[in-house]
Amino acid sequence: QVQLLESGGGLVQAGDSLRLSCAVSGGGDLSRYSMGWFRRAPGMERELLASIAWTWGTRNYADHVKGRFTVSRDNAKNIVYLQMNSLKPEDTAVYYCAATNRSWTRPDYWGQGTQVTVSS
Repeated sequence: QVQLLESGGGLVQAGDSLRLSCAVSGGGDLSRYSMGWFRRAPGMERELLASIAWTWGTRNYADHVKGRFTVSRDNAKNIVYLQMNSLKPEDTAVYYCAATNRSWTRPDYWGQGTQVTVSS
């Protein structure tokens, strides 16, 4: 069983930066997993923003966050980060960390989410 705990959300102004963290525990050999960041904006479906393979560090991004968001991980601390720059009001959402060893259509584990609010 993998436990995921997000932190780092908050209220920021447009143009600001924010770094989210996801502390990963349990689950044994984490090399089996890819880690991802999703978000759900009000009235919208949850969407995958970025993912990173735990072992090789291969990264993928949704087109609309490329160049603004960066996913990384610290293998020694078992933490996954999402660095978000040039934030916009439309980035306002609950952000979730997730883990999968199969497919991002059905992640195996979810965090509880952290709220990010970007004011104009």
